[in-house]
Amino acid sequence: MTYAILHNIRSIYNVASIFRTADGLGVDTLFLSGYTPAPVDRFGRERDRFKKVALGAGKIVSWESVDDVFAQMQQLRQEGVSIIACEPVAEAVDYKEIPAKEDVCLIFGNEPDGLEQDIIDESDAVIEIQMQGEKSSLNVSVAFGIIVAHFAA
Repeated sequence: MTYAILHNIRSIYNVASIFRTADGLGVDTLFLSGYTPAPVDRFGRERDRFKKVALGAGKIVSWESVDDVFAQMQQLRQEGVSIIACEPVAEAVDYKEIPAKEDVCLIFGNEPDGLEQDIIDESDAVIEIQMQGEKSSLNVSVAFGIIVAHFAA
């Protein structure tokens, strides 16, 4: 099983793109935490900007809003799922060095600020995409596609 937690991702367009990619790569469930926007608003209405990018993936991909990211991490870990933070920090290893695991939850964070250190500390591993150019990171939706393609293969 492949899961992902999207924590404090601010752009509805990035989240919608991730949903579309999650459908294409067979992600089992997306967990939305913090202020990550859901496919529907608090009244259950579809968000037009989300719908425009996701092209129906919001209705196909299993997703859940979670109030406590740490409780969700703990629950998944108790089910035998490896928790992997995706963040370009000093302790991160190239994602290709971690073999694809049967049950994994990948955590992606806020676009400019990344994941909080306490989430990184609570993870079983920290991975990154080795960058070749001058920029130190990719857009979160692009990074999601690259990393999930490796783990969901």
